[in-house]
Amino acid sequence: MKIINKLFAGIVLVALCHIPSLNAQEVQGFVHQQSEENGYMWPTDNQVLRKLDKWQDQKFGVLFHWGLYSVPGIVESWSLCSEDEEWIPRKKNISYDDYKKWYFGLKDSFNPVNFDPKQWADVMDDAGMKYMVFTTKHHDGFCMYDTKYTDFSIAKGPFKNNPKKDVLKYVLDAFREKGFMIGEYFSKPDWHTEWFWNPYFATPNRHINYKKERHPDWWKNYQTFTQNQLNELTTNYGPVDILWLDGGWITGYDFNLDSVLVDVRKRHPGLIAVDRTIKGKNENYQTPERGIPSTQLNYPWESCIPLGNDWGWIANAPFKSAQYVINSLIEITAKGGNLLLGVGPTPDGIIEAEVAKRLHQVGQWLNKNGEAIYSTRNAAIYHEGNVWFTANKNKKTIYALYALPENEKLPQIIEWSGNIPTGNMTLLQTGKSVKYSVKGDKVKVTLPKGINNEPLAFRFNIKK
Repeated sequence: MKIINKLFAGIVLVALCHIPSLNAQEVQGFVHQQSEENGYMWPTDNQVLRKLDKWQDQKFGVLFHWGLYSVPGIVESWSLCSEDEEWIPRKKNISYDDYKKWYFGLKDSFNPVNFDPKQWADVMDDAGMKYMVFTTKHHDGFCMYDTKYTDFSIAKGPFKNNPKKDVLKYVLDAFREKGFMIGEYFSKPDWHTEWFWNPYFATPNRHINYKKERHPDWWKNYQTFTQNQLNELTTNYGPVDILWLDGGWITGYDFNLDSVLVDVRKRHPGLIAVDRTIKGKNENYQTPERGIPSTQLNYPWESCIPLGNDWGWIANAPFKSAQYVINSLIEITAKGGNLLLGVGPTPDGIIEAEVAKRLHQVGQWLNKNGEAIYSTRNAAIYHEGNVWFTANKNKKTIYALYALPENEKLPQIIEWSGNIPTGNMTLLQTGKSVKYSVKGDKVKVTLPKGINNEPLAFRFNIKK
């Protein structure tokens, strides 16, 4: 996931994005640069536009990183990359070649005997999530499905005799049963295949390690390999809503994504393509990583933020609080985006209890206040202080959401300017009317006593 080629790009992203509770651990490494606003290209396919509109209704989803890196509990794939960066951790006192052999050898010990996709779906459904994206293959090239194009797969190792060896099938089926929109993550770079990192040469960085012009046959094999796997993923695993392509130093143009998507959309009409950070018609929504854009945006986008400090499972990881997730979801929604929360299943294939506990708290809040989040759209006036605004699709109903700062108590009065209410105002936490006053363009809401000390949402109509 951490894929920016130049240091200045990381600096630009920090300038563009507000990152809540920023700390050194949380922003280890580089993050994906957000495409420029003027680079967004609206789809012309009406089926894709309808699917995007449905996706924008969902607001809250989960991104699963699960693979070889989960076995020892290390950063996903990146320790394989021979770049001298502090954010690429690696075992000390071991040569790079020996490290690669060790890492790739983890395939012989990945045996998630307790793999329980139903538990995953139950936890995420309880959290109020509405869509999911599963990592079918990260940059290390290890496939979390039964591919016929390589033996470097969960279905070919110690797990091969398990009836659930084709992990992807069981994960997607479990979430379809809950009514989730379905997304498949796929890394365009593949550091295991010889057609990307060819063993004839050393592997100096994240890019291919040869010149395409000198080895056009190798490059053609990489293109064919990638196209075959994408067709495999979108042919054998039922309906897919989102194809989420990572690894922005390789573009979709490098393997003729245009023609691939023509065929894929015959099988999955309206499929949303996300060729991350590659401006143009195949980035149907943008994906700022680990942060939130500084202003409201009027085109489709999604902040992808891990619940811990890393995308995959790490032992004893520090997790963000439920209130952090709720406040982030409030801000993201008011700015017109979706939140894709990163969760790493354990090496043996379950969602750990501490994750489930925090997500349950988020779900409890959404059970009461979800009306102000789901299926909403941008309000013309969307922010003042800790108050954020969303609008019903008919624009007649406005929701004011108070993002209570962590470790603070609710004030007696919440106030804002603009979005002047008319008629009753309802506190969604209780379903009861609250008292408010208007003076000029200033609104003051008096909070009733005895309510839960948590972020709040109010529903009201505005004067036209």
